[in-house]
Amino acid sequence: MTAVRNWTGLPSLTGVPLLLLVLLWLLGRVLMAFPPSGLVVVAGIVDMAFLPAVALIMAYLVGRAKLWRNLMFVPILLLLALANVGMHVGAWRADFLLIQHSVYMGILLITLLMVILGGRVIPFFTSRKLNRDAVKPIKGLELGSILLVLCLVVWQIFAMFGVVFSSALMAVVCVVAGVCNLVRALRWEGLRCWHEPLLWGLHTSYYVIGIALLLWAGALLGWMRTEIAIHTLTIGAMSTMILAMMARVSLGHTGRPIKTLPGIGWALAFMLIAAVVRGPVVAVFPTIALPVYDTSVTLWVVAYVIFLYHYSKPLLTIRVDGAEG
Repeated sequence: MTAVRNWTGLPSLTGVPLLLLVLLWLLGRVLMAFPPSGLVVVAGIVDMAFLPAVALIMAYLVGRAKLWRNLMFVPILLLLALANVGMHVGAWRADFLLIQHSVYMGILLITLLMVILGGRVIPFFTSRKLNRDAVKPIKGLELGSILLVLCLVVWQIFAMFGVVFSSALMAVVCVVAGVCNLVRALRWEGLRCWHEPLLWGLHTSYYVIGIALLLWAGALLGWMRTEIAIHTLTIGAMSTMILAMMARVSLGHTGRPIKTLPGIGWALAFMLIAAVVRGPVVAVFPTIALPVYDTSVTLWVVAYVIFLYHYSKPLLTIRVDGAEG
């Protein structure tokens, strides 16, 4: 909602409507954590309502502003909603394969969002910090990086409905997608940003997308378990990029100067270590899985506790510049 307001210049949800949307999200979380006896389907329906509601609000605002370029996020949100439906239906039917394919579809959709948004904001943030012109994109590389991940999403949609393609073919797509995104990221001059955690956190999380896709190819070829690639992607790419983005935009959106706060660099480092521990380390040393899981969880929690320590007050109080938001 905050991003849509910035894109469109139109008022987004505030006050009671925003509170109702948050309560809808929260109610879904509570009911899923503590499902009422005999009302599991009701809990699922409440949980499934949130994403379509967000997509509808976003479509209205983007359509009203006629910013058709950003309308692409609406079908992505609706497909995320479909993945969520697949999760619930799979749980109701005790259909493990449907649950698994729905999980993979959701993860790849979020990866697609990171590839699209990362390509927009990471070079922009970097050029502003370095006071340089942004690197000119190579059209074929940009399209390939996005469309190949989109192919993987489509593959998972078909898999949800029982249509499975050749694993070897999809492994090839994963390899090419991983290489394209790694080359794309290397062109953004991230090596010049190692003094700035808010930037190297974004760059490194994007590198991990490419690495995780290569690991996924290995899993499709039977060289390792898919969970190695999944956790590398969800911790090293998603959780790290989310943390870096929140740490940056939460300053700007509360009227504060954009600078790295103490400990945020450590938080990002802990998250990346958690990804390495939960992914590649488990692949190499599977016999020590349990302590490795505990270590990864602990590092993840510590990283976000550091964020909460610095940002809870700014996010729960009015902007320091007195502006709306």
